[in-house]
Amino acid sequence: MMNKNKIKPLLPSLREKKRYLAFEIISKTKIDDFTAVENTIKESVLRFLGESGMAKAGVLFLADKYNKDKQKGIIRVSHKYVNELRASLALIQKINNQDVIVRSIGLSGILKKAVEKYIAS
Repeated sequence: MMNKNKIKPLLPSLREKKRYLAFEIISKTKIDDFTAVENTIKESVLRFLGESGMAKAGVLFLADKYNKDKQKGIIRVSHKYVNELRASLALIQKINNQDVIVRSIGLSGILKKAVEKYIAS
């Protein structure tokens, strides 16, 4: 007899389409604290989109993909909110009371490609 409690997987057409946005931080001195970077970006997105918008955007930080030496990282976001995320990154002026510029350097639909093309290079 089959188990009727098993959950069916979502069809690909119903799944959330996600994009991987690579960003880089330009500053006079290196910012090693990823938590500070993550919190600053979250605050900026929250101010720009609000709680509801941030939930719909599905912003997820990939801490293991952050390169401290090059100050580059990757954020996963819904395909509908890429431009909003880029705008909220552009609004960031300080991290840990240090003047910075956070800019988007690329976008990919595949995590591996985003890492190879924008972070590793």
